[in-house]
Amino acid sequence: MGFTGHSAPDDLRRLVTEFDLAGVILFARNIVEPAQVAELNKEVAALAREWPFWISVDQEGGRVARLKAPFTVWPPMATIGRSGDEALADRFARALAAELLAVGFNLDYTPVLDVHTNPANPVIGDRAFASDANEVARFGAAIIRGLQDSGVAACGKHFPGHGDTSVDSHEGLPIVEHDMRRLEAIELVPFRRAVTEQVAAIMTAHVMVPAADRSHVASFSSAIVTTLLKQTLGYQGVVISDDLGMKAVAATTPLPEATVSALRAGCDVVLLCNSTMDEQWQAIEAIIRAAERGELTETRLDDARARQRAVKERFSTPQTKATTKTTIDVVGQAAHRAIAEEMAAWR
Repeated sequence: MGFTGHSAPDDLRRLVTEFDLAGVILFARNIVEPAQVAELNKEVAALAREWPFWISVDQEGGRVARLKAPFTVWPPMATIGRSGDEALADRFARALAAELLAVGFNLDYTPVLDVHTNPANPVIGDRAFASDANEVARFGAAIIRGLQDSGVAACGKHFPGHGDTSVDSHEGLPIVEHDMRRLEAIELVPFRRAVTEQVAAIMTAHVMVPAADRSHVASFSSAIVTTLLKQTLGYQGVVISDDLGMKAVAATTPLPEATVSALRAGCDVVLLCNSTMDEQWQAIEAIIRAAERGELTETRLDDARARQRAVKERFSTPQTKATTKTTIDVVGQAAHRAIAEEMAAWR
């Protein structure tokens, strides 16, 4: 769930009292400065019931960064791709993880695994590492390892690929007009690598991919989420929908219906970022009704629960390969700024 305010609102507390949520996602509207973010995340984490909360954020670098200065201001990921330096990607990821952990985040919706093959793409652009699928896979893997070795769950996005589109899914419905041979050779390459790296989560794209499913948006497609991602690629982690309030799906599908459709297709978590608390209640109630009438089967719900439990247990007591300082004084420290400057040289 997303919410408004710089502290946990009463509506969120009531929602958590009634239902055991997966977690929350923070945006710029929730953030003032590091100490406030740390206090907010501590407050929200204390609301968790049976399982720990995901305290999540979109902190990629470049234009998608909710945490601004005095947090380290990271350049876009295209700079890492241009550098060709996998060690730089690793140092960036570990520095990013240190700052996230210092203020209480445990899930970051990064890296972008889209292959930037369309210069007219209005939403991916320099968020992608490269236009070469193998390079995207290489640097995506480095970011995943750096974050997850440090104790932050990574989320690769946007499956099965948003790189060759000319429509922003926040505003409309993009169509990926490629056959399966092309998808296997380009779009799916970074996701296959992410699966082998045991990435904690993969986010679906609100795109139409007729070669895989002519009738359903990817986030609502069992052929794409369950058959392709979970079965063919063998993904064992958590599948998260992109925000169900985005116009690519919201323009035609009411939020309660979209929530059920995403879960039925194989998503294990849905993102409700900008909806009101009333709308979020309605979405949860729709899940309950769908389960009661068998539209969401016990097998599907058990799968979602099992995946969440496994990944949350993995990151509730992370085993890091290196000691990571997580006190708030790591935020924006000189060593991190130096890494950002090294990246920025490749703009």
